[in-house]
Amino acid sequence: MTSRVALVTGGTGGIGTAIVKELARHGHRVATNYRNEAKAKAWQEQMRAEGFDVLIVHGDVSSAEDAAHMVKEVEAKLGPIEILVNNAGITRDGTFHRMKEDQWRDVINTNLNSCFNVTRPVIEGMRERKWGRIIQISSINGLKGQYGQANYAAAKAGMHGFTISLARENARNGITVNTISPGYIATDMVMAVPEEVRGKIVADIPTGRLGTPEEIAFGVGFLADERAGWITGSNLDINGGHHMGW
Repeated sequence: MTSRVALVTGGTGGIGTAIVKELARHGHRVATNYRNEAKAKAWQEQMRAEGFDVLIVHGDVSSAEDAAHMVKEVEAKLGPIEILVNNAGITRDGTFHRMKEDQWRDVINTNLNSCFNVTRPVIEGMRERKWGRIIQISSINGLKGQYGQANYAAAKAGMHGFTISLARENARNGITVNTISPGYIATDMVMAVPEEVRGKIVADIPTGRLGTPEEIAFGVGFLADERAGWITGSNLDINGGHHMGW
């Protein structure tokens, strides 16, 4: 298997960490971004203790300037980025009639505009080399909506619109572009939800449990594989049957 350079945004979070490990196990050289240096360095040391050597670079993906600098630094240290996972995301929940402008703007900038900010400085190199894998980590709530998450659902739905347009534009250049839409995953964020609420969520999932970050990471490894070259413009639902499309 060819060793490639992979950039995973938001790689220090629960799902992001699992993705970083999965790609490293496939033999890829992996980098991720951070905003909090102390937290990122502690995370990096933990990864090293587990046998994963991950490059961390400063970068705010909601800023086009920051993202371009981040990409430049990764490529200077590891080589051209050939696998990109747009995973960074935040929530700023609230019913729309009470939502403040900054709640809307922050989520759209971090979850959706970041896809442009990070992918734009990477795509030209992929086109020149005639190979690339771009994967957006969206959400079940971008498909079915969620009370109090108009901003989040809009951003996550927009990510797949970005995917299918970019897939059409770049298919002849050996670049695949796909989306993964996780359901409810047992990350720190979900586990912080009151147990009673979590119980109601789980009761509505046909498999009867929350997903794991590793199950999402497995999907990323599959779509990033050399053999996945005929899969593009797709959305991979990984949600335990919680939401089923055609």
